[in-house]
Parts: sequence; structure tokens; C-alpha cells
Amino acid sequence: MNYYTEIKNELINNEINRKVKNYSINKSDLNTYYNVGKLLSEAGKHYGESIIKEYSKKLTTELGKIYDVSSLNKMKKFYFLNKKLVTLSPKLSYSHYVELLPCTNLNQIKYYINQIEIYNLSVRQLREKIKNKEYERLDNNTKLKLINKEEEKITDFIKNPIIIKNKYNITNISEKMLKKLILEDLENFLLELGDGFSYISNEYKIKLGNYNNYIDLLLFNYKFNAFVVIELKVTELKKEHIGQIEVYMNYIDNNLKSIDQDKTIGIIICKENNEFIIKYSSDNRIITKEFVLN
Repeated sequence: MNYYTEIKNELINNEINRKVKNYSINKSDLNTYYNVGKLLSEAGKHYGESIIKEYSKKLTTELGKIYDVSSLNKMKKFYFLNKKLVTLSPKLSYSHYVELLPCTNLNQIKYYINQIEIYNLSVRQLREKIKNKEYERLDNNTKLKLINKEEEKITDFIKNPIIIKNKYNITNISEKMLKKLILEDLENFLLELGDGFSYISNEYKIKLGNYNNYIDLLLFNYKFNAFVVIELKVTELKKEHIGQIEVYMNYIDNNLKSIDQDKTIGIIICKENNEFIIKYSSDNRIITKEFVLN
């Protein structure tokens, strides 16, 4: 087989398809780069890995388009990735897959593919998630659930730590400023919590006897049909934080939750966790996560 001629024809046909059949550009790209990657792999077995450098020079000269060694190597890696995934998602472009090539964990790759499909992520948004190590910040039990395709809980996809964009470059932060940073970048904050979270209010007023109290953030999760109370702490987790959020959760359950909704969830976002305090808390609806400013 003349591997070079086959590779050249694949790339030429793809350029033709891109001009004539605009609606199927993505499918054409995926098929072409898969086939080229396969041919490059087979050519390497026969002529050695240096053959890619030779093909790169010839393709660039003859097709008038830069096919450098790096781009050809990406096609080859894309071919091997496709073999692992078995099927490719039509919702991902070749550029999406290129961003995933450095990832070595197949479960990590599948997670990001799922995120792209759910949220229709752009390449830039995907790059940001990978850069922020979103998959690595998931709980190990959540990762096992993904592998085993087990039923998810509302708290499974809350990242730890939660990354909050520090647009003002603050070093010594107050709870008021932490809340301001969250509200100014609310969409990303909700995504840090996982799927289905929507905003209701901040400083949500509740009356306990003769005193007014204020919930830092009140959310609702439409996927799991439950209210979510969030308390922000810029210190280490303390036992009184558990009692405070538990009161707020019970108030929402008694005064706001309808009969067909699940019990309210409580999330304490703190500067530093204390595993012993949460370990001996009797309310398993309460979880704690740390935050970092980025």
C-alpha cells in the first residue's frame, strides 16, 4: 500500500467535503482524521516513526496547507483514542477531541465528553474545565459511580475544592466579599456545584421567633427537586456551623418545601474543612466543601 497517497487523498477529499457539504463538515473531519491517523500508525510500523516528518513536508508542499508533524501526530493519537472510546459523539468537534488528547485516564475523558454533551461546551470552555482539573476535584465515590453507572445524588458532582474566581485579587477575604465574588460569577459557581442548580436568593430572610436570620445563598435543584441552603465561611469549619445550617434547612423544610419535594440539602463552603466535625454530625443532608480563590 502507498500510505502517503492514501493519506493525501483523504485530506484532499476532506477539503472538498468542507466546501461542498457544509452541513457535514464535522463528520467529514472526524472520519478523515481517524483514517489518516490509522494510515500514519500503519506506515510507522513499516517505515519507522520518522516517516511522519517526511509525510509532513510532502503534504505541506503538495497541498499548499501546513500539515506539520504536530498536527499529524494529533491525528494519530486521535485514531488511538477513538479505538478506546469505540464510538465518537457527533456533538464533539475534532478540536474538542484534540483538547482531550493529553488526558491519560479514559474515565476522565468520558466525563468531559459527557459534560460537552450536556452543556454544549465550546472548545474554550472545555479547555477551562480541564485546566481547572474539574474531574480530579470530584469525590472518589462519585468517580466509581460514573464507572459503574450507578444512581447519582444531588451532592455527587460538587467539586472539592470549589474554585471561585478572584477578580479583585483579594488575599484576606471576608464572607461578604466571598459572596460578592460568587454572585458576580454565578453561572460558573453553579456549574462548580454540578447539574441542575438554580439561583433563588442571597441573604434570604427567615424569622426565628423575634429575630431575623439570613441564609447566605438559597438555591433549588430542579434535577433532584430539592432546596439547597448554602452557608459561606472564611474560616475552618466549626461545630456551630453545623447547628446553624441545620436550623436553616429545617426552617425551609417546614415553611417553603412542598409535600412533593425532597428534603433540603445543606452545603457549607469553608476555607478549611474539619473531617471530625462532619464525621460526628448526625445529619447526613449536610456536606462541607472547601473553596479556593483563583
